[in-house]
Amino acid sequence: MQAEVITLPCVLLLWDYWPLGRMFAAEYRPDATFFSSKSFSDLAWEKAPLFVLAALSAGITIKAQSSGGATSWYPLRIRLGNAIVSYVVYLEKAVWPARLAPMYPHPGYSLNPWHVAISLLVLLAITALVIAGRRHRYLLVGWFWFLGTLVPMSGLKQVGAQGMADRYAYLPFIGLFIMVCWGVSDWAKRRRISTSWLAASGVAAVLALMAVSHRQISFWSDHVTLWTHTLQVTRGNWQAENNLGMAFLRRGQMEDAIPHFRAAAEINPSDPVSNMNIGIYEQSRGNAPLAIEQYKKTIKLARNPKLKAEAYNNLAYGYKDIGDLADAQQSLQMAVKINPEFVGAWISLGLVAQKSGNLGLAITAYSRAMQIEPSGVGYLLLARALELSGRTAEAHAATQQARIVAEDFAEAQRDANRLLAK
Repeated sequence: MQAEVITLPCVLLLWDYWPLGRMFAAEYRPDATFFSSKSFSDLAWEKAPLFVLAALSAGITIKAQSSGGATSWYPLRIRLGNAIVSYVVYLEKAVWPARLAPMYPHPGYSLNPWHVAISLLVLLAITALVIAGRRHRYLLVGWFWFLGTLVPMSGLKQVGAQGMADRYAYLPFIGLFIMVCWGVSDWAKRRRISTSWLAASGVAAVLALMAVSHRQISFWSDHVTLWTHTLQVTRGNWQAENNLGMAFLRRGQMEDAIPHFRAAAEINPSDPVSNMNIGIYEQSRGNAPLAIEQYKKTIKLARNPKLKAEAYNNLAYGYKDIGDLADAQQSLQMAVKINPEFVGAWISLGLVAQKSGNLGLAITAYSRAMQIEPSGVGYLLLARALELSGRTAEAHAATQQARIVAEDFAEAQRDANRLLAK
């Protein structure tokens, strides 16, 4: 919704032009008395607080996405070309909503310059026709509503891996529907077409769209169905491959998931998520050296701090599997340095340090984890490290805390013993 908020002041200015008729009111409705005519500058100034809020929202969104590693830095010419082509594809899907998908892969450097040129000509031609027919104010409002509200989602500031996504078009399409609805009404009046014919045509259109929507909804029955369909209607969609793999993984179907992770990595070798998932698969099969290689690759590729921290955490488990506790400890220290709120990495650091005989570091790591997210298992691990250090009173206090926070103290004891035995 943030992107729509950014364009709200501009949409309100369009409403002032039509249907409110506050802008150039004498030209629009000479006998109008409900709203007085105001200049464009007056109408813009009265919305100044909204423009300020929109600018702040845009700045916060961009900063948050950038810090989370979600932005992609294609050159401006690529982003602009993709935006131009996407506008025309959205128009096509508004007319004929077929082969829909949650997201479409960004074409990147494979974008055809001729597609960009033809798309630009189409947009300029429609704009020229709308301006020529400006006596019908709804045409200008509808068209610039569509063009304007899509700007924040057009990819000029690229966020994520998609070139376009159908979910971005819902509100912009209102502008196109305004053009069609009022345009058909004017056309029917000039042709003196009866309201019964218009009503019958409207019902037929709604029924047809209901049938198409019912079929489209069926693809959203579950994640496997959704992303399988997405791969059928798009090409080179490494993110859909990844998501389908994750859907199989959540079902516990690792063997079904891994071909899709490998396909995602083949399409986009710089994708950190698929590389890490391949590492998880190799580690689950006991191939720790291959898993370590994949985790290292993920660390180099990841821009998202949380993903990088998770990769370091997994790398530590890979080193632990081959008995390299020193590198495991170093990897976990990197994980908590990148993401200080990573409770799992703090617990793992405590376990590795304790197994290495570094009880001071183990106590520090367990204590930090319990500050972030208290748990029965965590306090029992802390109690064990304190007890081994000869700090009996503190160990007893930690055990008492475990009894307080644990839903099932006996189960927490079993989990703590299992972790220590690994």
